[in-house]
Amino acid sequence: MERDLGPPEEGAASFHTTRWTMVMRAAQSQAPGGPSALAQLCRNYWYPLYIFARRRGYSPEDAQDLTQGFFLHLLERRALAGVDRLKGKFRSFLLASFQNHLSDQVDLARRLKRGGGKEFVWLDAEEAEQRYRLEPAEYLTAEKLFDARWAITLLAETLNRVGQEYANEGKTSIFEALRVFLDPANTRVPPSYDEVADRLQVSTGAVKTLIHRLRKRYTALLREEVGRTVSDPAEVDDEIHALCEALIASEGRLGP
Repeated sequence: MERDLGPPEEGAASFHTTRWTMVMRAAQSQAPGGPSALAQLCRNYWYPLYIFARRRGYSPEDAQDLTQGFFLHLLERRALAGVDRLKGKFRSFLLASFQNHLSDQVDLARRLKRGGGKEFVWLDAEEAEQRYRLEPAEYLTAEKLFDARWAITLLAETLNRVGQEYANEGKTSIFEALRVFLDPANTRVPPSYDEVADRLQVSTGAVKTLIHRLRKRYTALLREEVGRTVSDPAEVDDEIHALCEALIASEGRLGP
């Protein structure tokens, strides 16, 4: 009899109340949990904004100051004035707001000195610059690079969630053996099913089943993660399509 190597059971709900419109509503009304949920989204997605500023020609220090200052600006809800929080994608909103911040708040952001001592989101400047030096050359605009990096960040967050689920079930070794089959950019050549079967001590047929289950769970969590950044579940497919186009435009030149 085959061992139970499958992933955890899927949750009943595919969407959570942490979609960005809910976060904005909670932040504006000062409802409990709103600012913390917004902070988590910002922690996840600060790097795409950082590289947007760098691609626009700002120095590493200024890009860090501007990004940190923008998040403080956002948390204090000044950036939300006049925003229709019931419509739109968090990705588009965040970039448009950041562009406005670059135009209108440059001097202020420089005076903030990385938030004026109030660090809202911890930014690893050294790591950010190491990553930025590996970004592709000028053939990608700042906007396209932002979208591609947003997509990669979202995929990485989804992969982390899947891995955590497997870890919680004591199946980390299963996940590590199969995660290569979730590589959307096909940057690595996966092992053969027979090789994986030998590693996991199961049949080749069982490996195929495990990969199918893993991909199904990954897809479900990806849709859930995207759902947190749009205002309506009906927008998920369009957003996934847009992010796929951004990855294609990057021609596989972006690293992790």
